[in-house]
Amino acid sequence: MDAHQYCQERAAASGSSFYYSFVFLPQETRRAITAFYALCRELDDIVDECHERQVAETKLNWWRDEIGRFSRATPEHPVTRALLDSPRSRNIPPALLLEIVDGMAMDLDHSRYPDFKSLNLYCYRVAGVVGEVAAGIFGGARSEDDRDVRRYAHELGLAFQLTNIIRDVGEDARRGRIYLPQDELARFGVHETDLLNGRDTPEFQALMQFQYQRALAHYESALAALPARARRQQRPGLVMAAIYRSLLEEIRRADFPVLRARISLTPLRKLWLAGKAWLFP
Repeated sequence: MDAHQYCQERAAASGSSFYYSFVFLPQETRRAITAFYALCRELDDIVDECHERQVAETKLNWWRDEIGRFSRATPEHPVTRALLDSPRSRNIPPALLLEIVDGMAMDLDHSRYPDFKSLNLYCYRVAGVVGEVAAGIFGGARSEDDRDVRRYAHELGLAFQLTNIIRDVGEDARRGRIYLPQDELARFGVHETDLLNGRDTPEFQALMQFQYQRALAHYESALAALPARARRQQRPGLVMAAIYRSLLEEIRRADFPVLRARISLTPLRKLWLAGKAWLFP
């Protein structure tokens, strides 16, 4: 199978909202971001699907070696071959890709986070760095805007990850993972058993409102950091912001039913939000 076709099928099969942000891109940029997204899916699936720690570690170490081969222009895997074949992605700094691998590896060692500072490192690696790489693929920033665009990308990636954490509280708890900081659980009087047993208490609602406000603040910080002259090139990220922020609001309006249900937007609504954000960045 052609490397780009492999990446396309990998991205489409995921059903993720990220796929909708690629729809309107020019072919060269779409191929590059699709290859990068497919790489992220490969890494994420290792931790999600490997039930033996040693197997997961072996696979992640293989990817560390593969990123080294990518940096030497000798990759073996279809996604890294597609990255190398795409002018917009072949110069991704390998150090950033290794940060993403390290973030995925954190899931092997941590099923709890004592505070937001420790959770923030995880979010930085698995989402903030992803945002920075994606923003670089989209391009369009003047040199004087680079720092602001990177800040925007990291803030937006963090907002996305916090939205995912809110959406998946119940699902993650049933898999033995609690990403809500332990000190915040204690502050709001929520016990791990409440999450594990799906008890939607007033204390849990207050905790989730606090998480919602934090995520919302990061969306606002991201959009405030993005220079106006870079908005057009960064439209894919703005598409994702529109979709993910709408998802966050949908969860809030439904009173955070996340212990027993997984809220999602319909494909039609995602496409409508994507088109609107693309036309009016």
